[in-house]
Amino acid sequence: MTDAKTLSFSLPGDINTLTGGYIYDRRMVEGLREQGRTVNVVALPDSFPTPSAADMRQALDTLQALPPDQAVIIDGLAFGALDPQGVAAIRAPIVAMIHHPLAQESALPADLADHLWRTERANLAHARHVLVPSPHTRDMLIKRYDVPADRITVARPGTDRPRNGAAPLDPPLILSVGILHPRKGHDVLIAALATLTDLDWRAVIVGNPWDATHVAALEAMVAASGLYTRLTLAGRVDADRLAELYTQASIFALATRYEGYGIVFDEALSHGLPIVSTHAGAVPDTVPADAGLLVAPDDAPALAQALRHMLTDRVDRSARAAAAARAGAALPGWADTARLAGEVLDAV
Repeated sequence: MTDAKTLSFSLPGDINTLTGGYIYDRRMVEGLREQGRTVNVVALPDSFPTPSAADMRQALDTLQALPPDQAVIIDGLAFGALDPQGVAAIRAPIVAMIHHPLAQESALPADLADHLWRTERANLAHARHVLVPSPHTRDMLIKRYDVPADRITVARPGTDRPRNGAAPLDPPLILSVGILHPRKGHDVLIAALATLTDLDWRAVIVGNPWDATHVAALEAMVAASGLYTRLTLAGRVDADRLAELYTQASIFALATRYEGYGIVFDEALSHGLPIVSTHAGAVPDTVPADAGLLVAPDDAPALAQALRHMLTDRVDRSARAAAAARAGAALPGWADTARLAGEVLDAV
């Protein structure tokens, strides 16, 4: 018999890392604990999803040592990359948390993408249940990874209500939030903004640096475009500064190449910000049609056209802002997300 009141939550590295996936994990742990459950956070090596042989062995030893009568939720950043034979030897009932399949990450070599698709597909067969943040990810797991639909639960990320009212700056502030990683398309956004210098605006890109090389490439783009007085690569900022930027912004923009969900879109909606983004992944399911303008990924001219429209058509921008605020007010809270996960654990 499984003890649903005690469980492990396993993920690579530090649960306080500032990315959407880690924020989701941390808030899930907090919500499950508020239900009266004991949740033991188990940190795996932070080299996943491309661990060394030693880190793979350490991760599998850790997971295989977990008690067989307590479920373990394993974050997909590690779960999809674990050796399938090792996963088969884990005695604890497994609940996989797949934010988005690892093979969907941008800029992966073809052989690595194929390897990750094979390992994640094999490992999902060993999971008692799978938690995903969006219908898009659920559908992909059904179609491409052969996961039965009745073993998948969509637990949409929760949203915190804004603490302060809107206080938009003049000229308008374009805010982008997302880890400084190729998948987020900040390079596309910079290229689009470089064609809008005839308009009056300011922009801030907030995101935890992924690696120094990519950050340097983005900084070089900003310098070459001449936008350094109007566009700030803010990097990582604290929660108070991020909240302030959301209240000061007039437009939210993210030129993402793929999203399994995209918590930042919900944050933008909750602040009543009209959104300019792409049709990639789960974005069309997350951003209501009347609250934003979506274009094809990697299309800087189309993104620039959408931003120009938002900047110059104040009537439409206000209408989309109002639609965003309505959608944001209807979003679930983190307690709702944890409730769904709790129901899964009770049924394992």
